[in-house]
Amino acid sequence: MVEGYRIIGAEMSPYSVKVRAYFRYKDIPHHWVLRNAASQAEYQKHAKIPVIPLVVTPEGAGIQDSTPIIDRMEELFPEPSIHPDDPVARFISMLIEEFGDEWGNKWMFHYRWARDVDQRASAGRIARMMAPKASEAELAAFAEQVRTRMTGRVWFVGSSEANAPQIESGFQEMLGLLEAHLATRPYLFGGRPAYGDFGLWGQFYELWTDPTTGALIEGNAPNVLAWIHRMLWPRAEGAFQSWQQIAPTMMPILTKQVGRMFWPWTLANEKALADGAEEFSVRLGDHVWTQKPQKYHARSLGMLRAKYAGTPGRKDLDMILAAAGCLAGMLA
Repeated sequence: MVEGYRIIGAEMSPYSVKVRAYFRYKDIPHHWVLRNAASQAEYQKHAKIPVIPLVVTPEGAGIQDSTPIIDRMEELFPEPSIHPDDPVARFISMLIEEFGDEWGNKWMFHYRWARDVDQRASAGRIARMMAPKASEAELAAFAEQVRTRMTGRVWFVGSSEANAPQIESGFQEMLGLLEAHLATRPYLFGGRPAYGDFGLWGQFYELWTDPTTGALIEGNAPNVLAWIHRMLWPRAEGAFQSWQQIAPTMMPILTKQVGRMFWPWTLANEKALADGAEEFSVRLGDHVWTQKPQKYHARSLGMLRAKYAGTPGRKDLDMILAAAGCLAGMLA
């Protein structure tokens, strides 16, 4: 039996830092282990799929996928809860967590590999992380290999020349909406971090570390920047707020981002997978989005639907989701 939990991850993985921030908030004893520093035998023993983060429990069990990791830990360490008492705010937090994981990742991955300056910075960081003892010549060659491989994978999140304007304008709109929302509260749902904070923050933290989006955040969104720093070591600074308190600035995020962009995409992605399509197109706002289906997202959508089905007294919640454009398809 090992002492404490082991989080095997990477600083450049939004899902890894998301889990690390959660463990820090809960004060759960843990060791942060870089993926390349973990023994291959340990990783292969516990990882069912080749992704990070991987959490190894003190009992020697492995848990993967950031959302199930947090759900499991929340059962074991329920206090302080990351779920608001208000059932509407509670589910909206869960929806924001899913939005961050699945749609926010499109901003992060696209910007990280779309421009030369970001490609070079990111490939260099990855090369040094994976080969810290390599010579400068070896690092340069390795970085170029990483750059070639990663720029060839951007299609996975829908990044393309055609979709780039939607991704970038969407991120910049979200940055402005989030800046307004965080102007009067330290966290998304009030005085302490919620489920939704961890999912959205992981992507924004990575965006802040890259040249192009880091400049956008630092130059335009001081409240978002403070939240990014705050979430590195989150702590309770007050109570959760009710839906009525957060609605004035959260509802624009739901209508303009979640309901207008993410939710139509997620339903179209699900249909494409069911139809066995190799590619799908869907109108998001004023533009058409085209990409190959993302298989994993159908699973995470199922988990979100289960959480929605378990929400008691959904009348008020359904009215809000309908107004935001997120109710259709919430029940499979």
